[in-house]
Amino acid sequence: MAKYYPIFLNIQDKKCVVVGGGNVAWRKVCSLKEAGAKVTVVSPDFCPELERETGVERIQQKYTTDILKGAALVVASTDDGVVNKKVYSDAMERGILVNVVDKPDLCSFIVPASIQRGDLCISISTGGASPALARNIREYLEGQFGAEYGEFTHLLSEVRQKMLLEIKDEAIRRDILQRIAGFDILEIIKRKGVSEAKRKILEIVSEKIPGDK
Repeated sequence: MAKYYPIFLNIQDKKCVVVGGGNVAWRKVCSLKEAGAKVTVVSPDFCPELERETGVERIQQKYTTDILKGAALVVASTDDGVVNKKVYSDAMERGILVNVVDKPDLCSFIVPASIQRGDLCISISTGGASPALARNIREYLEGQFGAEYGEFTHLLSEVRQKMLLEIKDEAIRRDILQRIAGFDILEIIKRKGVSEAKRKILEIVSEKIPGDK
């Protein structure tokens, strides 16, 4: 079984192709859109959800190789094994990342089970050994990581950008950022809200930089 290198891929404004028109293809289209991709979906027929989906290019025809021109990534999700293999071989010949759904041997990458809380993304993979186990772990983690983690991550991003601009001493900056990433700030968000968490962060900054307001 192949060993995979874990990576998060920036596909903002990149052309990504989905071959297939069913519900699974629709879910792939949605996840690619959420990551900022320019999505092209090709199939002779589209499910109602894909018909209604906005912000995507729909090409209602059978798959042809030229559709991959300019693509950074392609996902094949058809019930035709011949088409799926064709997509895989075409993509590999052109150096395009390719995933054939539920066919690890026809993939240059696999998609992990993931949970998203704002900018926080936690992904779980068994390297294709047991997608069911990855799904079970994801469902467990969904109960452990609530919406407050999205608020927490957003707050940390705001503070980090401010610190990078205002605190030139790298050691002090690193120490502050490490402290505010602790779970005590998260608990404040859960119990008292973001405003109270910001007040606590200002206290931490003032401790490190006397006179800072």
